[in-house]
Amino acid sequence: MELGHDVPDANSKIRDPRTLAMRVSLFASVLMLGGKLTAYFLTHSAAMFADAAESVVHGVATGFATFSLWYASRPADAGHPYGHGRIVYLSTGFEGALVLAASIAVFAGGIDNFLHRPKLTHMEVGLIIAGALAAFNLVLGLSLVSIGKKYNALVLVANGKHVLSDFWTTAAAIIGLGLVRMTGVYWLDPVAALLIGAYIMYTGITLLQQAYSGLMDKVDPEVYEKIEAAVIDAVKSEVISDYHELRCRQLNDEIIVESHMLVPGKMPLHDAHRRVTSVEQRVRELFPKRRMHIVTHIEPREHDTAHPADHPHQQDGKVNGE
Repeated sequence: MELGHDVPDANSKIRDPRTLAMRVSLFASVLMLGGKLTAYFLTHSAAMFADAAESVVHGVATGFATFSLWYASRPADAGHPYGHGRIVYLSTGFEGALVLAASIAVFAGGIDNFLHRPKLTHMEVGLIIAGALAAFNLVLGLSLVSIGKKYNALVLVANGKHVLSDFWTTAAAIIGLGLVRMTGVYWLDPVAALLIGAYIMYTGITLLQQAYSGLMDKVDPEVYEKIEAAVIDAVKSEVISDYHELRCRQLNDEIIVESHMLVPGKMPLHDAHRRVTSVEQRVRELFPKRRMHIVTHIEPREHDTAHPADHPHQQDGKVNGE
């Protein structure tokens, strides 16, 4: 038995807050890149270079994330019966790899500036530009993370966190260049660049870990426990006799659940179908804002006698996720 979900039409996709948010992010990444490159060429600051390098990566990653969000929203087809949602993990991993590469470039630039100490110029103008861009990124990043969590869109959450990391790198560049402006100690600028590089590297590693977890179908314990509790409650209320092989995994905003459900062997098929369908509905109601794909296999309660090697409540999904 299976409960699917409605396929959104073209107009709903256009109005989708996730799509609109990603488009704004894509436009903003171009704006950020132009502004930060301007600040770097004006100041020749290593910290500003580090910030601009991160924005180059962010622009490329945002473009790929925009494509991934569109592709993930396509309905399931014969070639992709579970839909196209897994591409979001590829997008997140791609973004993480780019961020990691940017951190290496930033480290190299910071060390070079520390050794050669190029003359800094137009620091006041550079600080003003960077300050305006930082404020914009802070608002945008928080908005993307909020919308992404609301609609369970990993691409938006990852992109929002990247925008927030962009804010912190800009803030560090402002602090570093500002201290140089006030104290005249020029080595503070490359030190700020190295700190930015370390933060960018941490962000890249985090994104790669998230992508790995998604690609390997790592179980979210909170999601699994909610589903298991609903099924156990159905057993206690005698809607079904027992269950086993309960598994779940997630593809972006979709939760896929599989389980074997046991009913009395002499129960008419239509009664068994009605009872198991009610259990499926209980599970669906746990996540009203998530798309659900539920597949259940009805078996007679005497299944344990026929298959003594099987153990009731075998939780393959939970074990595989640990």
